[in-house]
Amino acid sequence: MEHGSKSIRPFIGAKIFEKSRNFYNDLGFKEVVLAPNFSFFESGKVGFYLQDAYVKDWIDNTMIFMEVNNVVEFWSELIKLDLPTKYEEVKLVPIKDLAWGRECFVHDPSGILWHFGEFHQKG
Repeated sequence: MEHGSKSIRPFIGAKIFEKSRNFYNDLGFKEVVLAPNFSFFESGKVGFYLQDAYVKDWIDNTMIFMEVNNVVEFWSELIKLDLPTKYEEVKLVPIKDLAWGRECFVHDPSGILWHFGEFHQKG
């Protein structure tokens, strides 16, 4: 079956909505406010919805993988943002080389785990 898909936009929650909004803006996403408790964040052709909703089990089990062009450059820019100083809950995990490629990790202020990675070039 052909989906004719154009985008995929997951919904994620926030323990403290304003803190998460600020975090994602600082991380470089562009925010589109849709309602006082609901925003769309985008980067290039990808995006996600952030909502003022917190269910611990849901948040603790949410992971998002975002493919980037160059994870080494991404990590270098990420370190410069010094997000753990600004947001005490934020954790950064350096690049790991894996069989399929490489990735680094960011835990957002609510605990959502982001994987930022790149796949090995086939060739």
